[in-house]
Amino acid sequence: MRAETVFLRCHCPFFVILEVESTDIFIDGVKKMAKLWGGRFDGKNEAWIDAFGASIPFDQKMAKQDITGSLAHVKMLGHTGIITPDEAAEITRGLLILQDKLAQGALTFTIENEDIHMNLETYLHQEIGPVAGKLHTARSRNDQVATDMHLYLKDTLAAVIEKISTLRQVLVDKAEENIYTVMPGYTHLQHAQPISFGHHLMAYYQMFTRDQTRFEENLIRTDVSPLGAAALAGTTFPIDREYTAKELGFAQVYSNSLDAVSDRDFILEFLSNASLLMMHLSRFCEELILWCSHEFQFVELTDTFSTGSSIMPQKKNPDMAELIRGKTGRVYGNLFGLLTVMKGLPLAYNKDFQEDKEGMFDTAETILTSLEIMSGMIHTMTVHTEQMKEATEKDFSNATELADYLASKGVPFREAHEIVGKLVIDGIQKGRYLQDIPLEEYQAITPLIAEDIYEKLDSVNAVKNRHSLGGTGFDQVAWQIQKAKEQLTEE
Repeated sequence: MRAETVFLRCHCPFFVILEVESTDIFIDGVKKMAKLWGGRFDGKNEAWIDAFGASIPFDQKMAKQDITGSLAHVKMLGHTGIITPDEAAEITRGLLILQDKLAQGALTFTIENEDIHMNLETYLHQEIGPVAGKLHTARSRNDQVATDMHLYLKDTLAAVIEKISTLRQVLVDKAEENIYTVMPGYTHLQHAQPISFGHHLMAYYQMFTRDQTRFEENLIRTDVSPLGAAALAGTTFPIDREYTAKELGFAQVYSNSLDAVSDRDFILEFLSNASLLMMHLSRFCEELILWCSHEFQFVELTDTFSTGSSIMPQKKNPDMAELIRGKTGRVYGNLFGLLTVMKGLPLAYNKDFQEDKEGMFDTAETILTSLEIMSGMIHTMTVHTEQMKEATEKDFSNATELADYLASKGVPFREAHEIVGKLVIDGIQKGRYLQDIPLEEYQAITPLIAEDIYEKLDSVNAVKNRHSLGGTGFDQVAWQIQKAKEQLTEE
């Protein structure tokens, strides 16, 4: 270490000149900075303790946002006269150098410097010298990291919203191709009533539309600047928080400094929304996995989204769909993990907050990749329309059509339900379906049944005739698709 003159600016119209020991140290001949908070301590941690406490292995993902926040902060320091214009210009020059180096992949980060903030400040010090130390004026790592996370999540939310919108468009396109594709609708995973495959796909369109809306609302509560809250109580420097918020593109600022540095609701909201999104993706994947099976053969996924077996040559496994289904669990885990971290924390900042980032990063990467894969799977999958239709002809999913037919003829529905139930039992025993029963047998039950019953029992007609608002009737599915197109165009 060496003695060095340091100028500390204060509110007085003069500079305080102090002789202090420089924080420069040399390790293996390379100049490094001691811990930026080290003045209070006279001991040195062991390396494994430093490693346990360091966040740089994961918070380096926010390096871009950290530099962006610092550029806004130094601009404000110069704007308000807290540092001189020359100092602001020099610090800005150094930050822009780091920004370029980061983009080129030329920056490496070390555990000795703990986190992304101290790593970047060390690099800045190497680029421009002691004036780099003025960057941290009127700022704490507490509001700095909160700002980084807000910026990171704003970027992530924009990407998530875009990918959900793409998936919704893919669903609309595939649904439009399959308005007249008839398939069994299920309850309890049992054949229930025939439906349009387009109708089935549009149900997922609605789910993902709600998901997108939740992320859009999440963005509103993420678009708030904590910068300037400092450690927890604000600062005595004449900062301009609205100025930095505008520079960073934030819509508003936190009005309470304690809340600003301790709020992680916006991350919890993101993790919660992500869990709902993954639940919907997982449900869809579960159906795709079933539909790909030999027993169903309703759809086939392309080789891009499938894998084989190391021992069974015939296998074509829907692994990407299975992985999305499986990754749902880790997203749930990230939500419950942060909820548990937060539940007992007093105001304001606590080291526990270091555990708020990995789950956020992991969830962001998981849902972005899952959405992209799902869009690709749906866009490229082959729909076996004949197989789907055949599945509605060798079952009793048209039983409700017969019951409704009798009810339309004046038979009380409960009585009609019982009549049809007995016919189903008889059909199972005799190995025939409702459309195979001769007209004379129907008329022996009740003369109200006429020749037109076979038209009603046809699965295509069963779908077409369900034209109540939001139903599976072809005209209603086409209406849903048109509304969805208009919605996507407006967005």
